[in-house]
Amino acid sequence: MKKTLKIAGIALLSLAGLLLILFLLTRFVFRDCVAGYLDDLEKAERVELLRTAAPYEAASEADFHFTYEQDTLRAREIRNYFRLDTLVNPAAATWDNTLALARFVSCNIPHANQKVQPEKRNAIALWEYSRTIEPAFNCRLHAIMLHELLHASGIVSRFVTCLPADSLDNDCHVVNIVWLPERQKWAMIDSDMQAWIEGPDAGPLSLREMRERTVAETPMEVHPLTENEVYDGLLSYWAKNLYWFECWEETGYGKEPDGKGRSVVLLPPGFEGFGLDESTVRTSDDARFWDAPDTDTTL
Repeated sequence: MKKTLKIAGIALLSLAGLLLILFLLTRFVFRDCVAGYLDDLEKAERVELLRTAAPYEAASEADFHFTYEQDTLRAREIRNYFRLDTLVNPAAATWDNTLALARFVSCNIPHANQKVQPEKRNAIALWEYSRTIEPAFNCRLHAIMLHELLHASGIVSRFVTCLPADSLDNDCHVVNIVWLPERQKWAMIDSDMQAWIEGPDAGPLSLREMRERTVAETPMEVHPLTENEVYDGLLSYWAKNLYWFECWEETGYGKEPDGKGRSVVLLPPGFEGFGLDESTVRTSDDARFWDAPDTDTTL
């Protein structure tokens, strides 16, 4: 009897040891593999949602026209306050200057969901907020601040809200797009997540190109803005937030929080969006939504 109990005890200890080893392997060795598998599964579901969305369609009657208004006094104030002449080189390519400004914002202001909302949302006010109230803030404030630095530097840009299909998903992402006259295209820049996306042979990608490549599962590369590690699941996260888009029809300074003017949303046909007011312009014409700025646009 004692011998049987002893054998049973040894077996239980062995089983407990095996379970402990399996737990440690799962916790520390296989964790990344499991997380990677789940991330791939989630990304596949998000890509399929984009793939099954109705294709965009031309709608020439859509009543909107993007404009890029400059205020020379405000631009000078921002340039002097931030000493942008030390960051921007007039002889450099637009994309190089964009990266310099985005790195400045990323290096000085990390991401966080701020507890205290800033009363004013312009570049100078947001900078002072980050120095005196909270040192970090969310993607929307990042995009607004970077937009005004770009705008003051003569770089045509918009800040765009990128949204998911699920109305119960409260998470969206806000980034900047900049017009690159040397390449005749838009490019996305993200100072909040400190990255931009490239095609292996296409240079920096626009949001339109990112959506198309996500659907087609064409390779994309994530490039970090800083020495910080970029979120591993960034492309999966983007697959969620490329379903529809919103931005101001007229760009400029101090666009928020007052919300003066109209916003324009790009929706797949048959999708109504959510959280929109009556003044919002709805379109499924992606060519017009992502059209080049007017040739006479000067900043």
